[in-house]
Parts: sequence; C-alpha cells; structure tokens
Amino acid sequence: MRRAVTPLLAVTVALVLADSAVVTLALPDILQNLDASVGQVAWVLIAYNLVLGLAAVPAAMAFGRAEPRLFSAAGIAVFAGASAWCAVAGSIEVLVAARCIQALGGALALVGCLEQLVAARGERRGVATWVTAGVIGTAAGPVAGGLLTQAISWQAIFVVQVPFAALAVPAALAARATTAPAPSADRHRPAVRANLTLALMSAALTAALFLLVLLLVEGWGRSPATAAVTVSVVAVAAVAAPWLARAFRPPADVEVAVGCFLVAGGLAGLALLPSSNLAWTVAPQVLVGLGLGLTVDRLTSQAMRLRLPRATHAGWTISARHLGVVVGLAILTPVFTGDLRDAQEPAQQAVTALVIDAPLDPQDKIAVAKALGRALADERGQVPDLAPAFASLDVAAADRPALARLERDLDDQLERAANRAFRDSFLIGAGLALAALLTLVRPGRRRPR
Repeated sequence: MRRAVTPLLAVTVALVLADSAVVTLALPDILQNLDASVGQVAWVLIAYNLVLGLAAVPAAMAFGRAEPRLFSAAGIAVFAGASAWCAVAGSIEVLVAARCIQALGGALALVGCLEQLVAARGERRGVATWVTAGVIGTAAGPVAGGLLTQAISWQAIFVVQVPFAALAVPAALAARATTAPAPSADRHRPAVRANLTLALMSAALTAALFLLVLLLVEGWGRSPATAAVTVSVVAVAAVAAPWLARAFRPPADVEVAVGCFLVAGGLAGLALLPSSNLAWTVAPQVLVGLGLGLTVDRLTSQAMRLRLPRATHAGWTISARHLGVVVGLAILTPVFTGDLRDAQEPAQQAVTALVIDAPLDPQDKIAVAKALGRALADERGQVPDLAPAFASLDVAAADRPALARLERDLDDQLERAANRAFRDSFLIGAGLALAALLTLVRPGRRRPR
C-alpha cells in the first residue's frame, strides 16, 4: 500500500480539482433529465466552486490542530460518499446539496494530501506533484466528463470517482506520519498579488471550460463525446505548456504575462468564429490551453513559495482559484442567457423567412411551419433542436430534397445565432484575462530628488 500512497493521493487531488468543471459537458443531459432551467443547472458548478473556495482556508487552519492522516482520510471519505450521493440524486436540488458536501470533503482532502505528499516526496517535489495534479485535473475534467456522459450517462461521472477515492482513504491512513505545523508558525501574509491574478485567470478560463462546451453541445448540436474530443485540445496544450516554458526559461512574471495574453487571445478568437466548423476552434483552444498551463501552476507556486504554514497558503490559492470561477460564472451566466433570449426573435423571423421561400408544396409548408413552431415553443431559452421536428414530417417524395436543404439552411442559421449569442461572453472572458495581466504591473519607485 505504501508504494501506492503517492499516486493515489495525487489522483485524489486531480479528482477534487477536476470536479470544478467535470460536469460541464453533462450539463445539457442534467438539464433535461432533472427538468431544470439553465440557471439552476449552473448551480451544479457554482455550488461546488463556491463551497470549495470558502472552505479551503478554514480547512487549512483546522489542519494545524488535527492528526494529519485522520484529517486527510476523513476529507477523502466525505468526498467519496458525496460523489455517490451525486450519482443517485433525483432532483436538481438534491444534486446541488450533494455537490456542496462533496466540495467540503474536497477542501479537507486537498489540504491533507498536500502535507502528505510533502512528507512522502520532500518539499519541492511534493508541492510540484500537488500543483501538477491540480492543473491536469482542471484541464482534463471536461474531457473525462463528456466521454463518460456519452458512453454511459452523466451519473457515471460521479460513480467512477468513488472507487478511486475509496482506495485513497486507506492510502492516506498508511502514509508516512507527518506533524502539522503549529498555528504560531504562520509568519507570512498571503501572496495577495499572485492570488488575485490567479482568481482573475480562473474567472477568464471559465469562459473556455464552461461556455465553449455549451456552445458546442447546445448551440451547434454536437454530441458530448464529440465536444469532449474537441475541448481535449485545451488539456493537451495545458500539459505541454510547462515543457515549453522550461525550454525558454523566461522570468516568472514574463511567463505569467504571456499566459494571460494567450488566454485573452484565445477567448477573443472563440468570440469571432466564422462558422460552426470544429476546426475553427482548434487554434483558439491551443492559445487558451497554453495560457492555462503557463499561469495556473506558476501562480500557485508563487503564492506558496517559502510561506508557512504551507497548508494555509495552499488554502488561499484554492480559495482564489475557485472563488474566481464563481465570479466568472456569476458574470457570464446572465450575459449569455440574456443574449440567447435576445437572439430568439431574430432567429424565429429568419426561420419564418426560410420556410416561406422554400420550394415546397403549400401544404408541406404549413406542416413544416407547425412542426417548427412547436419546437421553438419548447426551447425554454435554449437553442432549439429542429431535427425531431423534421423527422416527424411526412412529405411527398418530390419535396424531400428541398426539405433536407431547408433543414440544413435552418441549422446554419441557428448556429450563426448561437455564435452571436456567445460572442459577448467570450469577449468578457478575454477582458478578465487582460485584467489579470494588469495585476502584474508593479508600480515603480519614485526617484529621490
């Protein structure tokens, strides 16, 4: 068991931080299966990140007065139990409550795993393992969630976490004994600048990890698996970024500044996509992924370096990161839902015009109009899926090619409307990344006269 301690603790860190975004690609399925609204489903993300952000620092402070192995094992056990509860939730309210408990256990687990990894691998390697596992989890979460949702169901996202977390409980108990630092050892203030930059970058990255997924699945009608493979570009680029940084060895602030620029540029590219072809999303995602990889681990390391007690300052970085996600969701969710509502009337007018101009028999036009009218009425503020409406139509064989062409034209029209509806939100995300860049500007000292 002792040989498996470090890998299991690292996997636990990755799972906890992956859960901040792992359900992103499952949100459309959750929305339908639990009969929820877009605003309610957003709370599946908001609740987890909010509780994790608020609980991280108190958990770190409590760590100094607890037995480290029991502390870690208890946090992981709570996380595992709440994950199982999420999997059997029958309503959106129950799912959100379970996510809150899951985040509370995750906060305890993150703090405990950090100290145990340091005890097992030493200060530098232990902290590096903890930070790297977190970055990989954050970047890979949406990909794993999308593949599981497509292959099995959204509940599978939580089911697969349970055995990994359950194995990590005895691993935490079997870890090398470590003594939590005394509360009096806190000689350092939090790294305000690094944590503020981290919070703003997390808010900006929400646009990529949350909105892009919704655009692909809800706006463009892609399957969760297709969307998962598409957004895997971000994860691959994020993992590659530190290797590129080591090759060029830029100063720390320069590396973070470049990362902020890349994220801002990537989000601006997503705001200006010329069509719904998935290939257009690749380059912007590469920029976002590289920016994520250059900033998150570097800022986390800066915020924790040579600051004691280590767990408390790790708590501040966790809090900054996840409260930043909450701020991003709070800003972006009402913007893109409002833009979707505003886009409904022009989209309906365009649909009407295309149906009127279609070379169909008048009776077939009436049937098409009625079917599309029902589909648009059921959209509830979302981009409508018109495929079932067309599948229900029974038209003359001579009109089928024109009907297929009409369906393609309508899909193109709705995809363009979706792009426009998400544009402002992506641009706001780019603005948040540029705001993070401004925190790196250090005011110069005045020269004595």
